[in-house]
Amino acid sequence: MANAVMMPKQGITVESCILTKWNVKVGDKVKVGDILFSFETDKSSIDYAAEAEGEVLALFFNEGDEIPVLTNVAVIGKKGEDITGFAPDGAAAPAAEEVKTAPATSDAKAAPAVIPADIKATPVTMPKSGITVESCILTKLNVKVGDTVKTGDNLFSYETDKSSFDLQSETSGEVLAIFFNEGDEIPVGTNVLAIGEHGVDASCFAPNGAAAPAAAEIKTATVANDAPAAVAAKETPAASADGRIFASPRAKNLAEKLGVDLKTASATGPNGRIIERDVREASVNKATVAAAPAAEAKAPVSKAENVDVKAYKDEKMSNIRKVIARNMVASLSTMAQLTHTLSFDCTNIMAFRKYLKDNAEKLALPPITVNNIIVFAVSRVIKNHRDLNANLINGDTMRYFEHVNMGIATDTPRGLLVPTLFGADLMSLSEIAVKSKKLSSDAIEGKLAPEFLTGGSFTVSNVGTMGIESFTPVVNPPQTGILGVNTLETRIKLGKNGEIIPYTAMSLSLSYDHRALDGAPASRFLKELKEYLENFSFNLLADSKCI
Repeated sequence: MANAVMMPKQGITVESCILTKWNVKVGDKVKVGDILFSFETDKSSIDYAAEAEGEVLALFFNEGDEIPVLTNVAVIGKKGEDITGFAPDGAAAPAAEEVKTAPATSDAKAAPAVIPADIKATPVTMPKSGITVESCILTKLNVKVGDTVKTGDNLFSYETDKSSFDLQSETSGEVLAIFFNEGDEIPVGTNVLAIGEHGVDASCFAPNGAAAPAAAEIKTATVANDAPAAVAAKETPAASADGRIFASPRAKNLAEKLGVDLKTASATGPNGRIIERDVREASVNKATVAAAPAAEAKAPVSKAENVDVKAYKDEKMSNIRKVIARNMVASLSTMAQLTHTLSFDCTNIMAFRKYLKDNAEKLALPPITVNNIIVFAVSRVIKNHRDLNANLINGDTMRYFEHVNMGIATDTPRGLLVPTLFGADLMSLSEIAVKSKKLSSDAIEGKLAPEFLTGGSFTVSNVGTMGIESFTPVVNPPQTGILGVNTLETRIKLGKNGEIIPYTAMSLSLSYDHRALDGAPASRFLKELKEYLENFSFNLLADSKCI
């Protein structure tokens, strides 16, 4: 009897996984325990082992496909068995010979043309840099058709919604075809160019089965990105029949910054799309028109008469905004979250910061922020409260970390990112200051490597710099807690003789997963953290890492 192999559900919030590598092909004999394929969630990479013995009868997806959990990805059984009904969505399973040639794709429209078995060329695809990434912007081509490249040469640069990357060649040969221009948004897994032996016809690698442009034509199109004459010849309307405007995400962002109406831009990008250079040209034209003197004075008119007060604009959410939204909803809908808030006297840490600032040159220390001090203190105190320095896996398994991998919530132009400061408990205050700044800068500039966006055991989120007095931070799953840092406030207290004494205070808001720990241990953590911070300079000197 044939057995279906399904994409497993790894975590309560995981809805789909990326199939990263096939270790078998149709016709292979497998035993229980053999690795069939590797896949990735948004948190980790995992190997899937066979749970049945037999022959691989069908594979339904390609490497790189994003597959919903509990979807059939393969079938194992006896040779010749009927596997009708195993294919996803009820589609007929492909024959063994067909699967060997090219596994069925989850998107029939994106199916490439038939590739000759003896072709001496290799396609270069847009990589999937992150489980939530569906498309990337081709920012720079470093080669043109006809160039000879070697393994390791940089072929092109691209951007996801989080970072910028360079793609290096994994083969040597001649660039036979380039299928996209700089500025294009390209779906992951799509062929961007082809490399092979001189004279080979690479048209079979063109996306969506379209014939690849001739080498000479591609050379012209690639080089002519900034040539005014070529641009003028390619200008096309950017609006569809129903009035929709087609523009790249980068063009939309630039238009918003420059205040350019996309309807005034002439499209020179592929398929009549507006790209960045079109927005810049429209911006220049707008400035020229604005500078022209009025032909005659006009009588003043009420602004309300010339303004459509019911006007509005619909915009699609960015990819990262969608991810943040999905994660926040999942966090609040799958956790029993509770928040405790407690304030502490900042007199000690403010005096300590002043001492460091006044002696910065003599001590040769980097700038130390209040947030650096909070992160240092949390990294020491939380080790006494292991339920907060942990991940809750699948709702029933606690993963306790030996060290503190601190998430630093960072506001970036792309949205909220949480880079991980690994081993914060092993760092001095200066190391935390330097490395936190580097992580935040890389996140803001879009240069943060994907491995620094996972693996956190606890998170600190500071909105106090914006004057927030108290808030309820949302736990970042599968972590069990997050500390919100609020603004500095001046308060008063009574002295020994009843006199009124002003002092600087700060409140801390701890949100935690009530499934992982109760209110009493969460409160004990906050109480110990308060005491540590109120005696910070003493505790710092007692620490082996110190400053």
